[in-house]
Amino acid sequence: MDELMDRQEQLANSAEETYSAIRGCIITAQNKVSSAVNTAMVLAYHEIGEQVYKACGENDRAGYGKRLLQYLAERLTTEFGTGFSAANLRNMRQFFCMFPKRNALRSELSWTHYRLLMRVQDTKARQFYLEECAKSGWSSRQLERQIHTMFYQCLLASQDQAPVSAEIQTTEPKPEYEKVIKDPYVMEFLQIRPDTHVYESSL
Repeated sequence: MDELMDRQEQLANSAEETYSAIRGCIITAQNKVSSAVNTAMVLAYHEIGEQVYKACGENDRAGYGKRLLQYLAERLTTEFGTGFSAANLRNMRQFFCMFPKRNALRSELSWTHYRLLMRVQDTKARQFYLEECAKSGWSSRQLERQIHTMFYQCLLASQDQAPVSAEIQTTEPKPEYEKVIKDPYVMEFLQIRPDTHVYESSL
């Protein structure tokens, strides 16, 4: 009887170890896919922003620039969806203008991160948030919270910076693959409609 129980326990342990190993493989693969999609989006939007900047200038107040931007938006939206509206093309141009060095872009940050960073007008604060976000693995929600609570300004004003700094070092779990794919920006980029079934061939 004892021998049978030992055998069953060994099988249960073996099954759990196998499950954990397989689960680890899946999560690693999912994280790689998530990282690849985000990196591709950020680099593509940076390049699009550069093209828009070269064609229309830093702003499109001039009639030609405004008409060209509208033309591009209409053509791109027809072919690739709403992610390339005139407003989004302006965001991409702003992205290029604020972060002109392509090789300085951080692979840890998604397009959502960069959109939040672009709202920070103070250059030093923006750089601080960028570096802390990449170093600490903040989610876009964490980054938004730190910006809204003016963490950078609080840190500068604090006489004892260590506890203030330690407060933000806790990180949330990495986003699950399914949540990353369902991110509206990712869905637009991959031309996946949220109200349709997604098949392997589509991905």
